[in-house]
Amino acid sequence: MAVYSMTGYASATVGAAAAAASGAETPGVSGAGVTIEMRSVNGRFLDLSFRMPDDLRGLEPALRDIIAAVVRRGKIELRLSTHRDADNNWPTPTPDQLNRLARLEGSVQNWLPKAQPLSVNEALQWCRGGGTAERLDEAALEAAKRCAAGLREARAREGDRLVSVLMERIARLRELAGQAEPLVPQVVQRQQERFLERWQEALLASGAAASVPAEALQERALNEAAAYAIRIDVAEELARLKAHLDEITRLLHSGGEVGKRLDFLIQELHREANTLGSKSSALELTNISVEMKVAIEQMREQVQNLE
Repeated sequence: MAVYSMTGYASATVGAAAAAASGAETPGVSGAGVTIEMRSVNGRFLDLSFRMPDDLRGLEPALRDIIAAVVRRGKIELRLSTHRDADNNWPTPTPDQLNRLARLEGSVQNWLPKAQPLSVNEALQWCRGGGTAERLDEAALEAAKRCAAGLREARAREGDRLVSVLMERIARLRELAGQAEPLVPQVVQRQQERFLERWQEALLASGAAASVPAEALQERALNEAAAYAIRIDVAEELARLKAHLDEITRLLHSGGEVGKRLDFLIQELHREANTLGSKSSALELTNISVEMKVAIEQMREQVQNLE
């Protein structure tokens, strides 16, 4: 299953303009057409906004259903515009239309004797409009389905790019964690030697070295070094960081709606990197912690665009 970005754009045209562009007529919607554009950006929930003619507002529930069927999260703007054939493409009035128009004209003139009779142009305009609304509804729904499918494809392509970026950052974090692991024993060893040296210096300065056995001095220094090693041990943090990276990798490979879960895991990565930095007493570990935070922040920016 693909991973989808919340950023994308698509458009679709059904009806007169599409037929003119392709040289073929769209069945059932000739003479009237609709163009729909959809723009999508990131958002916590599914947020839809519509810009469309008032006479087509009745389609809004159906349009919402079409979009919700392919999109789960994101702020999406739908723009709908209508168009008709050129003015010289006049329809041939049907007998039913002309009879109905004659009856309507007669009713109006009965109530309003001074009303002017219809001209040929006005009659053709009326006949031209009959049935157009229904054709526009059909065209709008068909265009919305095509546009929604195109938007989903665009979001999938952008999602693939984001996954590649995230996998690069995951590889970098694994590399940094691998660099940090051997540094902790080295830091503990150096600190143990410092404890022994400083303990000896303190005893010599106080004149108590002769009254304290060397074994006792060494044991006390080693105990202090052991307590220090416990305080700076980051093995647990590194293990949790690797576990979070494994879970992020699994989610990216499984695909689907992973954005919210990934966002939570990014927060956990930040926590482990911060703990690593607070425990570090060596410049090398501090630098690794800083580089980890930079990579995690780059991941967070990308994850916030995923559905």
